[in-house]
Order: sequence, then structure tokens, then C-alpha cells
Amino acid sequence: MKMHDVKILIINPNSSQKMTEAIQQTAMAYADGDFIVHTISTPGAPEFIDYYMDSAQAAPGMLKLFLENESQYDGFVVACHSDPNLDLLKEITTKPVVGIGESSMKLATMLGHSFSVVSTAVHSIPNKQAMIRNYHLEAYNASVRAPKNVQESLSDEEIFLDTAKAALDEDLAEVIVLGCAGLSGLDKNLSRELEVPVLDSIVCALMIVTGLVKAGLSISKKRRYSGTPA
Repeated sequence: MKMHDVKILIINPNSSQKMTEAIQQTAMAYADGDFIVHTISTPGAPEFIDYYMDSAQAAPGMLKLFLENESQYDGFVVACHSDPNLDLLKEITTKPVVGIGESSMKLATMLGHSFSVVSTAVHSIPNKQAMIRNYHLEAYNASVRAPKNVQESLSDEEIFLDTAKAALDEDLAEVIVLGCAGLSGLDKNLSRELEVPVLDSIVCALMIVTGLVKAGLSISKKRRYSGTPA
């Protein structure tokens, strides 16, 4: 398959149109005309995916979107760093499906001795830590951090720069993972300031899913994801 014919669908598990547009902007900038990418928000989902209940409420809409679009696309991205309902979608298709959380953290292990995840809220830290254990990445993880006592006068870039710098200086991280789709677009400036790789999770997922499509690889149906394809 020629890359310019490849079609990727990004499913934003929340219902925020503003975030969907920001994700699409990042995706199109990365694609740069080499492949086709579309981003869709999930109908009936919460505006943000912060808790397990949010993931559960997003599941029906995500499933509906996926089933309606599965035949039209070559690969799929779940664009929330907690990878909600990722296993469900992997089970019902023979095409590549990747989550931005898994993609970004696994890529981080290839770029340095250890990585830190910078998340948006303190309450999300245990969830990220549980994901890291689930993906067997504990040996590579320096920390999970979120901003504390944020001053309203600071920009997002300043807030997350300070948080990432603390991860590098205090936790000895060598790579920073931006742990939310809403942080997409901050990576380049932060990387220049910090002089280490800073990973935009949307870009990481697109790197992996387009590579899998080009190589003709997809999810094994031998055991774990052996459910009947939709």
C-alpha cells in the first residue's frame, strides 16, 4: 500500500470539539500530506476522560464510531492518554489500533534510560502508574508528575515546563512524555528548553499506526484478542 493512500481515523474518546480540532491540527501537521487522517469526537461521551466512569460512559459511543468507520480506514488511534476501551477495539478488528498512552510510553523507552509522564492533574497520577505497571514499563519509569499550585498568570507552556524540569532534575528522567492529548503541540518548545526528547502522544501513535499499516502488520488474534471481528 502506498502511504498517500493510507487512511487513519483518530477517535477522541471525549466529546470536546475544541480538543478534537487541536488533535486534528497536530495530526495533519505530522502527516504533512503523506497520508490521510481524520479525527472524530465521541457522541454521548463526557467532555473530559478523567475517571473510570468517564471511560465507561464513552464506551458505547466509541464502539458505535468504530463500527461505522472500520471498513473505511486502514488504522485507528485512541486519542486519550489513559487508553480507554483500547482492548475492546483491538478485539473487534483485524486492523491496527493503537492508544496514545501505550505508544508514547513505549517509544520513550527507546530514547533514554528512563522517562517521566507529565499529566494534567494530581488525581490522574495513580491511573498513570497503574497503566505503567500494566504495560510492564516500571523499570523505565522515573516518575509521574502533575502541576501543583498553578498560578493563573502562567501559560500552559510555563506550567508544564516547570513540571517537566522537576522530573529531569529530581527524578533523573531522561525523556518526557506529555500525558494528555490536550497537551499536544507543546512538545517542540519544551524539548528545546529542556534539551531532552519530549513526546507528543498523538504523534507517537501516528508513527506507530502508520508503520504497522505500511508493514502489513496488525494485532494477533491467537488468544487475547481472538474475539470475533465485527
